[in-house]
Amino acid sequence: MEWIQKMNAAVNYIEEHILEEPDLDKLGRLAGCSAHHFQRIFTYIGGITLTEYIRKRRMSLAAVDLKDKNVKVIDVAVKYG
Repeated sequence: MEWIQKMNAAVNYIEEHILEEPDLDKLGRLAGCSAHHFQRIFTYIGGITLTEYIRKRRMSLAAVDLKDKNVKVIDVAVKYG
């Protein structure tokens, strides 16, 4: 069960730093493995790659921001990449 807690810590780190480029070495350390192994485990557990997960999370956050009528689309695009 310890590895589940470590993976959760890595996912929490991703969520807290969603607007930044992922630090794969840090994610690997949080999960207790190498960066490469972390990406493989993440894909196996989540069913999608780490890159795809981050992209989808950013898109969902951008959609929430776009609901605000006072926000410009270009600003949201720049914010979420």
